[in-house]
Amino acid sequence: MYRIIWDEKALEDADKLEALTAQRIGKKIRELSDNPFSKDIKRLKGSDGFRLRVGDYRIIFFIDGDLITILKVGHRKNIYER
Repeated sequence: MYRIIWDEKALEDADKLEALTAQRIGKKIRELSDNPFSKDIKRLKGSDGFRLRVGDYRIIFFIDGDLITILKVGHRKNIYER
């Protein structure tokens, strides 16, 4: 099982989401701790990071050993801009 930590910016992003969307994303992140290599996860091009798809939202994260660091949470149209 992987341990999950949240970057401060990712927590701020998640706090801005609607309640239902935040619940869906929270559920997916809990599932991520069991299997960080499921079908909805892809490696980011030009980076060591990964992205998890949750409908129109994306979760950007890194895996280091048994530690998963959530870096960004946001809508797909602007998650890759910042």
